[in-house]
Amino acid sequence: MESLPAIFSRSQEKDKQKQDDLTEYLYHQIGQLKVQLDWLKKNLDLTLEQKRAAIEPGHRRISIFRQCDLLGLSRSSLYYKSHPETRYNEQLMKLIDAQYIETPFYGIEKMTAWLRRQGYRVNHKRVRRLMRQMGLEAVYPRRKRGLSMLDKEHKIYPYLLKDVQIMRPGQVRSADITYIRMYRGWLYLVAVMDWFSRYVLSWELSVTLEPEFRVSAL
Repeated sequence: MESLPAIFSRSQEKDKQKQDDLTEYLYHQIGQLKVQLDWLKKNLDLTLEQKRAAIEPGHRRISIFRQCDLLGLSRSSLYYKSHPETRYNEQLMKLIDAQYIETPFYGIEKMTAWLRRQGYRVNHKRVRRLMRQMGLEAVYPRRKRGLSMLDKEHKIYPYLLKDVQIMRPGQVRSADITYIRMYRGWLYLVAVMDWFSRYVLSWELSVTLEPEFRVSAL
């Protein structure tokens, strides 16, 4: 009976210690979330390249995994490094591009034969891969194929500019994407243009065909 007050006193001290520990833990979590929120606010609306650059490997309180999660960036995208084409393939792509402008009806076999006549030892598999990568395809009449054959299951979108007279700036805008051949490699250009004035309203360049730079231009 004499020791009961001491027992209850120790129990109360333990409960108070647990409460203090819980409070300290919650304040720590709140502080951590505030740091992450402040960090995230700085890095909103970024392209893929900008998201990669925004990752801070040496951050003391936010791990790389958490940073990728906050930015919506996969770990594989963070560590991925593109492998450029070899100089030989780049040279072949330049030749194919120039010849395709002259003879757009050249397919895989004819383009392969033309390259061989120029002294390049290539097979049709390499030419097919390079032309597919460049988005080039022979232009010739096709039976039961092409734009003249409609897919019955495909939704038909109306042409909104039919019988529309373009009379003023800002009435109609268009967007298109193309590639630019460089000394080594390719650049991709997207532009938004006003139809009436032919004024370029916005444009973006990228070394890859990721959708972020197109969305940024729009």
